[in-house]
Amino acid sequence: MLSRFRPLAAAATAAALVLAVLGVDVGRASAAGPATPSELTLTTRPGYADAAVPLVARLTSDGAGVAGATVTFQRYGEQGWVDVRTATTDESGTARTTALRSRTRERNQFRALFAGDAEHRATRSELRLSRLERRESVVTVGGASQVVDERSTVLRLGWTTRAGVPVRGALDLQRSDRGGPWVAAGVVATGKQGRARARVTPRVDTRWRAVAKASDWYTGARSNVHALDNLPPGVPVDYPRGAPRPRVKLPPQPRATGEGAAAVVRPIPDRVWRDMTGRSWRPGCPVGRAGLRLVRVNYWGYDGYRYRGELVAATGAADNMARALTAMYDRGFPIRSMYRVDRFGFSKRVNGADDHRSMAAGNTSAFNCRWVVNRPGVRSPHSYGRSLDVNTWENPYRSATGLVPNSWWQPHSHPRIAWRSRSHPVVAIMARHGLRWTYGTGDSQHFDAGGGHALSYLPRACRTTVCH
Repeated sequence: MLSRFRPLAAAATAAALVLAVLGVDVGRASAAGPATPSELTLTTRPGYADAAVPLVARLTSDGAGVAGATVTFQRYGEQGWVDVRTATTDESGTARTTALRSRTRERNQFRALFAGDAEHRATRSELRLSRLERRESVVTVGGASQVVDERSTVLRLGWTTRAGVPVRGALDLQRSDRGGPWVAAGVVATGKQGRARARVTPRVDTRWRAVAKASDWYTGARSNVHALDNLPPGVPVDYPRGAPRPRVKLPPQPRATGEGAAAVVRPIPDRVWRDMTGRSWRPGCPVGRAGLRLVRVNYWGYDGYRYRGELVAATGAADNMARALTAMYDRGFPIRSMYRVDRFGFSKRVNGADDHRSMAAGNTSAFNCRWVVNRPGVRSPHSYGRSLDVNTWENPYRSATGLVPNSWWQPHSHPRIAWRSRSHPVVAIMARHGLRWTYGTGDSQHFDAGGGHALSYLPRACRTTVCH
């Protein structure tokens, strides 16, 4: 067992060196007179770090205790063996002292030395390890229970032993998003008082905990779970009781970043064009890639959170749409979703991207080279990229074969998401930015760029009847 410790790697040589340091010439002591062999034993006990460790040495010769002898107690430290203190043996040959038990296992190795005298030979005890008993470790995580999205809050972490002794060290911070699996969230270091702070900016409801790894003197531990609810920065939509929800479910779009609507109009990227081709665009459409622009803009969702949406529009209408959507954002008018319509795939019913599914999802979109819904063969105004559909679920279209995507909302309005007159703030915003509410309640969701000439480029049939 003793071979496990470094101090015994060269036991005989070390003993000679120690005795030499103490001023003992073993050869001379033996030659000067009687050289009675002596034996030194050392006992200790296990215990906690930072507590006194008792050291008891007994010096004997021929089985009898040697009284009045000086015994030196040593411990192993960073610089090797160092003296703890000396003590004199009593009538039984026993010398006692204490030392403060270290938090590092190796530094709790002790031994005792006797330098010898005129009657007894020098000797030393065997190495003794005062085994560390680990204190139970306790980790806590606390802080605010709520945080507004895009703002930060501070988590307070504490680390002590069960007895209240502060622990200084590294804690592994972990998080769980929306009740999902635990993942690493960083390493937090506690200070002298066993406390630390971690500033976090979650974008969803989260749970937090901290994990401590065991050391020589304390056990590992896992903290309590601290729940942190993420609150919307905006006002959620007060949806009417009994109103139907969209039939097609969409995943939330990426959360917005940056200030305000942050609208950007740019040429169509290659990746976007590949997705559009064969769905919302195909050869023979009245406008090509060069005549289209990708509009990206932040919007307020129905849940009160900010999202980043996108749509495709004609070059001459994209800026109008970007400004109108920015104004909606600035006034706090929400949008359910804003995916490019090619996300919904190709539909034979409209000979373009599936507008039926887009409307059934409540999606806001613009360019879509297709037929008018429920009027096969008639080209839709959206084929030119100058038409914008907003909040399609709550603002139905009266098609040739009936209301789509639902009939419940047609007789109902809403101060934020559904409009049935030109006095509604959303309709007024669109008008101020060159987007005409062309068909009124016949197609509440539909706006056209170009003012009074918005439909001049369309077949005559779509200038006098509703063409969605």
